[in-house]
Amino acid sequence: VLRDYRRLCVSGEHYPALIPMAGCEVDGVIYRDISLSAWQRLDRFEGRMYTREDEPVEIAPGEIITASVYVLHADYRHCLDDREWDFDLFLRSGKQKFRNAYLGYDEI
Repeated sequence: VLRDYRRLCVSGEHYPALIPMAGCEVDGVIYRDISLSAWQRLDRFEGRMYTREDEPVEIAPGEIITASVYVLHADYRHCLDDREWDFDLFLRSGKQKFRNAYLGYDEI
């Protein structure tokens, strides 16, 4: 659980954005042992729209670790909907559309 953040829809896109918001929380997935080259590739993939930040996350009741998260850069707030992004909906209808639309990942 990432506390004091909210995950919103990006207008016209299938992917989300995290923004700081007191009192909100976001469930997510922790990936461990990410190599430096993988981080560099992820940073290029996320681009200027996101910044990578280290934040405390709760992985079990009372167990906090620091994790890197991609947070929407303030200059791009105008790109957000006020709708919560739904992971299950993404898996059902957005993931394949995203993969089909994004052709540059292999080049990164």
